[in-house]
Amino acid sequence: MLRSLYTAATGMEAQELKMDVISNNLANVNTVGFKRVRPEFEDLLSERMQAAQAPDPRGGTQPAPLEVGLGVRTTSTTRTFTQGDMLNTGNTLDLAVQGEGFFRVQRPNGDLAYTRAGNLKVDGTGRLTTANGFVLDPEIQVPQNATDITINSLGVITAKVPNQTAPQELGAIELTTFQNDAGLESQGGNLLTATAASGEPQNYKPGENGVGTLAQGYLENSNIQSVQEMVDMISTQRAYELNSKVIQTADQMLQKLTSLR
Repeated sequence: MLRSLYTAATGMEAQELKMDVISNNLANVNTVGFKRVRPEFEDLLSERMQAAQAPDPRGGTQPAPLEVGLGVRTTSTTRTFTQGDMLNTGNTLDLAVQGEGFFRVQRPNGDLAYTRAGNLKVDGTGRLTTANGFVLDPEIQVPQNATDITINSLGVITAKVPNQTAPQELGAIELTTFQNDAGLESQGGNLLTATAASGEPQNYKPGENGVGTLAQGYLENSNIQSVQEMVDMISTQRAYELNSKVIQTADQMLQKLTSLR
């Protein structure tokens, strides 16, 4: 009887964590470049009461084992890197990646991080940065008096500069890919960092070697489907209630057992 109490408790813990993940997804439904996270579960080691036995011509063998499962546990949370909806902003420095690839930025400590959020800004020194101030890598300097900044689908940036008839090329944006995007580690602020699980970063020009291209004046919205998250929330709530019902039922059976005379 106590086994069912502990098993149901693992189920409640798993559904509680799933609800935490769903709430984070819904909280970021309008976060630029955010990717949906889903939890993954596996069953715990079963308690074997009797092992299966090989066939015996004389009969009387055990063709199947006698086992009882001990519950569930969460193994990982995985990001789904499907393309989000394209949001037309008309802003010159808004960029969306169409296809695979991440913008590469440099953090204050010198480490590199990666993001799909392309809402870029120009800081006080003229460098292109993310919305939270991380400098784009490779660094691109925008002249103070530059106008009509254009970023083509291959990442080449040009702008009109006074006293020059032809647009001046300011640099080119690169994109980074990984063997296993799901292995990237979230750092907050729309940033991801490489890990041993993600593999080594591979840097390419947009449109090169199957990497995505850029769309100026657009942002990639999150790939969260609100209706799907609401359905998952309802099913998670029901699963939590079912596990709590198991605990209540097991408790009632124990009460019956202890009341026997």
